[in-house]
Amino acid sequence: MAVRGWPEHLDSVVEEFEDCFDSMERYELLFEYAKKHPSPLPADEWDEDNQVHGCQSRAHVVCTLDQSGNFLMRAGADAQIVQGLMSVTAMAVNGMRPNEVSQLSPDYADAMGIRNSLTPSRANGFMNMFERVRSEAERMV
Repeated sequence: MAVRGWPEHLDSVVEEFEDCFDSMERYELLFEYAKKHPSPLPADEWDEDNQVHGCQSRAHVVCTLDQSGNFLMRAGADAQIVQGLMSVTAMAVNGMRPNEVSQLSPDYADAMGIRNSLTPSRANGFMNMFERVRSEAERMV
């Protein structure tokens, strides 16, 4: 992992967001990432157990290990902004070892210029989702 708190394989995504002109352009890019989610969680798998509380939209996260023992985050949300944030987070954590995920920081969202563009309730929801992923990884270590 890089010193700055996110895995190296996320650098190109962070740079893409850093190159955005303004927050509207960042949101548009986030909407594109929402459509490219690497491990979506279909709505028919959403339930009370996997719901992220404290998020203004419906957001759900399921964390498991793949066949190689690497972390896998599946997620879904009814809001494109949240789905985009989940997609980028899944791109960051999928394939990592659980102990690496448990040490991850949400710095990438700051570097992307996203967190300061979010409403306070969306920022809180993002942190709740991120902490859920990190705590699930801690349980797997």
